[in-house]
Amino acid sequence: MAKPIPRLSPADIALVLDLAWHAPDPLTAVLYSHGLSEGQLIALLRRELTPTAFKLWSQRMKHGSRSKAPSRDGVRAPAPRKTGR
Repeated sequence: MAKPIPRLSPADIALVLDLAWHAPDPLTAVLYSHGLSEGQLIALLRRELTPTAFKLWSQRMKHGSRSKAPSRDGVRAPAPRKTGR
């Protein structure tokens, strides 16, 4: 079980989502910038992304972060899931 996700502001959550989606090595980038472990990052992405976007991200992680993905200029990060919070 992963440690609980620390409380992050909406701006920090948006930054973590952007790093996770675009960084060549998102796990390391998020660890150094926000101190989130791999389990915490996965839990945050599961909570904030739509199921389809999370599935795309996890497939990219399994098959090499950016090996077959288009360049950053051609890809937009998915919008966070809209919730009633």
